Amino acid sequence: MKKKALIYIPTKTSMQSGRGKIKNWILEFETRDPNNNVLMGWESSDDTLDEVKLKFSSKEKAMDYATANNIEFTVIKSKQKKFVIKSYEENFTKN
Repeated sequence: MKKKALIYIPTKTSMQSGRGKIKNWILEFETRDPNNNVLMGWESSDDTLDEVKLKFSSKEKAMDYATANNIEFTVIKSKQKKFVIKSYEENFTKN
């Protein structure tokens, strides 16, 4: 069975104010056989690749790694957030 992976830039959490940790691209393997644990009720798997996340400095390096290691991959494009620069004065004045 061929390995499958996702290549993406992780989103910023609500606890982060800066954008420093979202510069790396992540290659994350998809779980092959998820199943529910009857006793505890959570999802489990025998596939240990689910725990592996590889970081790359660019999308091209992640794609090159995946093709060199015979990994099917899907690239997920992130939405670019538009920053609106406002001055402090605009909090009190309305046009």
